[in-house]
Amino acid sequence: METPPDNNPKTVYGMRKPSMACVPPVALLHLSKAMMNGRDKYGLMNWREKNISASIYYDAAMRHLISWYDGETMDPESGVHHLGHVMACCAILLDGELLGTLNDNRASTKGMFPVLCREMAKEKNDGESNTSQRQKAED
Repeated sequence: METPPDNNPKTVYGMRKPSMACVPPVALLHLSKAMMNGRDKYGLMNWREKNISASIYYDAAMRHLISWYDGETMDPESGVHHLGHVMACCAILLDGELLGTLNDNRASTKGMFPVLCREMAKEKNDGESNTSQRQKAED
C-alpha cells in the first residue's frame, strides 16, 4: 500500500477502498447519458425488476463498440456516445450478476479466447525478441 499523504487516520482506511479518482469523469458523464436514455425508454433500473439475459447486453455492447470502432461516435437513434452505451451495458451486466438477476446464457463450455490471446501475445513478444536479437547480431 502506498504511504498516506497525511496524518489523518481515516486516510489509511480510505486508501483501502476503490479509488474513484482513477475513473475519468468524462466516462461517468457518457455512462450517465446512456443510463438516462435507458431510463427514458424502459424505466429507472428496469433490469432489476426481472431477470436479464447476458447475451442481450453482450450483443448490444458489441454493436455499440463496433459502431464506434467503425467511425461512428454518436448513436444516431439516442444521440448518446456509443462508448457510453457500451459502459451502460457492462454496468447492467455487473449489477445483474451481483444481484442474482442475470440469466447467464453464455456458452456452458468455456472457450479458449483468453488462452489464445495470451499465447498469441507471447508468440508476438518472442518473435520481437528474436527479431531484435537478430538485428543486434547483424550490427
